[in-house]
Amino acid sequence: MAHILRIPGAASALLLATAAALTLSACGGGDEKSKAGAGSAGASRQTVTAATAASVALPRTIVASGTVSAWEEVPVGAEAGGLTAVGVYVDEGSYVRQGQVLVKLNDALLQAQLRQQQAGVQTAEANAARDDAALGRAQELKSRGFLSQASLDTALANQRASQANLASARASLSETRTRLSQSEIKAPVSGLIISRNVTRGQIVEAGTQLFRMVRDGRLELDAQVPETDLPALRAGQTATITSNEGVATSGTVRIVTPEVDAQTRLGVARITLSPGSGLKPGMFARASINAGAQPTTVVPTGAVLYRNNKSGVFVLDQQSGAHFRPVTVLSRQDDQTSVSGIEPGVRVVVEGAGFLNEGDKVTVAAAPAAAPAAAPAAAAPAAK
Repeated sequence: MAHILRIPGAASALLLATAAALTLSACGGGDEKSKAGAGSAGASRQTVTAATAASVALPRTIVASGTVSAWEEVPVGAEAGGLTAVGVYVDEGSYVRQGQVLVKLNDALLQAQLRQQQAGVQTAEANAARDDAALGRAQELKSRGFLSQASLDTALANQRASQANLASARASLSETRTRLSQSEIKAPVSGLIISRNVTRGQIVEAGTQLFRMVRDGRLELDAQVPETDLPALRAGQTATITSNEGVATSGTVRIVTPEVDAQTRLGVARITLSPGSGLKPGMFARASINAGAQPTTVVPTGAVLYRNNKSGVFVLDQQSGAHFRPVTVLSRQDDQTSVSGIEPGVRVVVEGAGFLNEGDKVTVAAAPAAAPAAAPAAAAPAAK
């Protein structure tokens, strides 16, 4: 007959508590091990390659665009007023020499005034000669005591009045001659006529602008240059200018203006165009200016990427953290890119940069070692 072991109530409760404690201990131990395992694994890092930004001297070409204008525009106007144009001898597009007659005004009235005043001068000269002789006789008679002082004073006054009348007549004649010369409107300088505002039969008023000229026919391009490129430009640098019509010509930087527009942040480089360029004032053109070898900071082209429409590179700090630094691309080649915004000596991420975010920790891979020379093939073991 089987015997049933009976455990008192207190002992039974003790056994149940012990079993529960062992179960909880087992579960808790498992969680601790799991947490320890997770901690030992650590956060994963992106493996990248890095390069150091360097300062080198590279040929630099600055591209700018602008409007073709006259090197010096000369207005030609009328000095004499109220005269009719009886001859217009040049038209737009004509090249004229300095002193060449452009317009002839009606000078019939001035010619008549000239003849009248010439006669007036001759009369004044005769009166002056007569009074000079009278003064000489009066002085001789006064010295002999045959003439009073009052008569001598009268002769002297008459002589001075005659001289004054002669000077006035000569001045009037000179004025008329000047006005007569102004009836021929001449070119003040040599150059190209680009605008004409006079026709034959027109009554020309004083101060009316009749022509506009380009002095010596010289044109230049007012190239708009970003302020960041202005320090690299110098007078005398060569440039290639191209228009929308495909016309290409050469030019030389004449001057770089010292002022930058506060709104557009653009300066102006005035580029003198070569003669016979085929360009005309007012045309739009582009210039590629050879700025020579300029010291610049270069990085591998693969290091430059774009975030939010801004070019930049990922720069590494001392703790191998990657930080996005905006840069301005100055020129780009297949293997390297010239940028501004970082200093030489800064380490930048090359391969793997496109997968990084701001502040990511990275592991920089060592530069790959050169592949060793292939070992000669081992001889096959001889058959035994």
